[in-house]
Amino acid sequence: MAGNSQRRGRRTTSKAGAPKGSGGKNRDSLAGRGRTLPADERPWHKGYSGTEKLPQRTAWKQEKERRAAAEEGRAPKIGKPGSKDTTWGKGGGRGTTATGKPVRGRQPAARGGPRVAPGRKSNPAKDAPELLVGRNPVLEALRAHVPATALYTAQGIDVDDRVKETVRTAADRGIAILEISRAELDRMTGGVLHQGVGLQVPPFAYEPFEDLVAAALEQPAPLLVALDGVTDPRNLGAVIRSAAAFGAQGVFVPERRAAGITATAWRTSAGAAARIPVAQVTNLTRSLKACRDAGFMLVGLDADGDTDLYDLEAAVGPLVVVVGSEGRGLSRLVGQTCDLTVSIPMVSEVESLNASVAAAVTLAEVARRRAAEG
Repeated sequence: MAGNSQRRGRRTTSKAGAPKGSGGKNRDSLAGRGRTLPADERPWHKGYSGTEKLPQRTAWKQEKERRAAAEEGRAPKIGKPGSKDTTWGKGGGRGTTATGKPVRGRQPAARGGPRVAPGRKSNPAKDAPELLVGRNPVLEALRAHVPATALYTAQGIDVDDRVKETVRTAADRGIAILEISRAELDRMTGGVLHQGVGLQVPPFAYEPFEDLVAAALEQPAPLLVALDGVTDPRNLGAVIRSAAAFGAQGVFVPERRAAGITATAWRTSAGAAARIPVAQVTNLTRSLKACRDAGFMLVGLDADGDTDLYDLEAAVGPLVVVVGSEGRGLSRLVGQTCDLTVSIPMVSEVESLNASVAAAVTLAEVARRRAAEG
């Protein structure tokens, strides 16, 4: 139509259409991420048929499918673990031919483990080693004597004072120091910023809960600390440090929806995690009831508690101090299970204290009362 070329707000470029083909924007977002692994190569899939150790979660999925198939009278739709080579640097693995010979122009990978497409991570096994990364975190972990099995450094790393001290400390402690390519370190960390260093930390050895309780009862003044849904490993490490400082004989935490002993928790505890036993329990409420049956008084920390901390006469007897999560505090069932709920008196309008700070204040008051009684 005449005059349209002069109208206000006219379009000067062609309208872009939707991406062609299936997937659209989701497909485009995967560009450069490598091929999608088939089900039989995914450690987290029930169809996994790899030669590496079968993850516990995957074994549970496969067993669930077997039971369902048996009830329905059909063949189970699961993989055959051990029937497909999915390892790095072995026969049929990445960088090798089916006969195990290296592919020309490529070197076989130096580590084992399930193959994962570049840019993607599989869920690590619960008992798998942890890789702590970053120059400051790695150096602080070594200074705190966090147990470690290997130090990885990227080739061509820009060496500064932190890197020099990191390598020197690792060498003094007899930790293996491995220089690998930056691409390999990127793959091992799943793309996390690592600053050219990574520290491999073995899984923490938890104490059996029954042994934890029995050992505490052998002491003149039994004292345990229970954490209800504390998810920040730094808070967990700080509570462990306070528990060790004020005479507690152990700490126990839930297995699910709670922080475990990671390298971060180790570092925050300043090595106290090596001096005080820590247990993981399947059901916190049931474990607390077991403590009560064994003679412990259960005291939960709550901003609206019915007992003032400074009036806690039960502090001199066998005691379990229960610390709630960072946000919601004690869960309903745990709060109902406690014999007493205790509040910390404060003069300001601050709503509540950090979980680790509240635990430290409470444990300090318990230690003071016990010292006065003794």
